[in-house]
This record gives sequence, C-alpha cells and structure tokens, in this order.
Amino acid sequence: MEKSSTPARRRVALIDWVMLLLALASVVALGYESWGPVTDTQRRLIIAGDFTFCAIFALEFLWRWRGVRWEAAFLKRNWYEILGMIPAAHPAIRAFRLFRVFRIVVMLSRVGAAADRALGEDFTYLFVNRFKNAIVDSISDAVTVAVLDEVADVLGRGTYTRNISRALRENEAHLRSMIFEKLRQDPKAGRLSRLPFYKDISEALVDAGFRIVEEVLSDPRTDELVADILRENIKQLRGAVVLNNATP
Repeated sequence: MEKSSTPARRRVALIDWVMLLLALASVVALGYESWGPVTDTQRRLIIAGDFTFCAIFALEFLWRWRGVRWEAAFLKRNWYEILGMIPAAHPAIRAFRLFRVFRIVVMLSRVGAAADRALGEDFTYLFVNRFKNAIVDSISDAVTVAVLDEVADVLGRGTYTRNISRALRENEAHLRSMIFEKLRQDPKAGRLSRLPFYKDISEALVDAGFRIVEEVLSDPRTDELVADILRENIKQLRGAVVLNNATP
C-alpha cells in the first residue's frame, strides 16, 4: 500500500489559537481607538494594552525563532509578523504622515500572521490571492483618500500668499524693469511717453501697484481665500475617488 505524498497537516496548538485571539482583540481595540468615540482614559488604556500585545507578540516570535536556532530563513518567511509588533497606538507613531494607512497595515499583519498559524500556513496567501483585486482596489483608494486628507491638512495651514509676497520683494528690481520695458513696447501706452512727467508718473504707478499687491498678499483674508480654494479642490478630488470606489 502506497503512502500518500501529501505531507500531514501540522497540528494546531493551543498557543496558535491564543495568538489569533490576541491578534483579533488588538485589532478590535485599535479599530475602536481609530474610529470610535474614545475618551482620554480609554485611549490611555488602549495604548497600554497595545504595548502589552506587542510585547507578547515579540516574545512569542523570539521563542519560535529560537526553536529553529535563529535561522535567517525564519525572518524571511515571517517578516510581516514584525510589522504586527509595532505599537501603532502610541502617540509617537501618530505623528507620522499616512498614520491611518500604516495602522491598517499593522492590523492586517497581526491578523494575517496569527491566521496562518491557526488556520494553515497558506491561509493568508490563498485568501489574498483569491480576493487580491478587491483588496488592491480598496487599499489603493484608502491610500489615495488618506494622502488627500493629509495634503488638505497641510495646504490649510500654508502661508502661500506670504511666500509670493517675499518672492516679489526679492525680484522687485527685475520686475520693475520688465514692466517699464513692456510699457515702452506697448503701442498705446508708448504714446503717453510724450506727456510731461511721464517717467515720474509711471514710476509712481508701478510703486503703488507693488504696494497694493503686497498689502493684499499680506492680508490674512487672502490666505483664507487661497486655503478655501485649495480645500474645495481637494474635497472634489476626494469625492471623486470615493465615488469611483463605490461604482461597481
């Protein structure tokens, strides 16, 4: 009687189910902290709990690595588990751009690593391979929306009009000479050069124009206007991405 060439499935140990439950619990806590009505006390508890989860994941990972005598191949096979050990709830991590996307990656890494052990080493691979198109579309749209949100936040705090005003002051001499050159070359404005005190009048007008433009650019209301315009454009782009994701 021939023996089957298919290797026996590894028996799932109790620790594998425990790690899966811990991963799910940590993901639920992070999800609640990200999108739920969290108080300051609850947030502190979630941060402390996340540190505890990460410590358990790290110790268990080191224990398994020690079991294979610290082979480098173990890290290559299980590199994504290291992402799951990052304390994504810590305030220092929140300072990074695209924090929400990073947190989702950490959450998926925790669940994927634990699911592979409890449900089979190829579970996450087969699951992702089966639904990879839907997953890629969802993640790409989520990343785009997160990037647009971050861009809108940065643009809303920008001082672009003051940057333009500073650039005008630095290049005022060059701009003045260019304006006078264009006035001389203009067929209609060139006729005014025959008028008395033409040079003094044109210089006074150019000076007044520079002063008015600089005052307008320095006015906080102009900053608010530019920020509103940029914010509306970002909002339209964000809405288009969400609508594209919702369209079958």
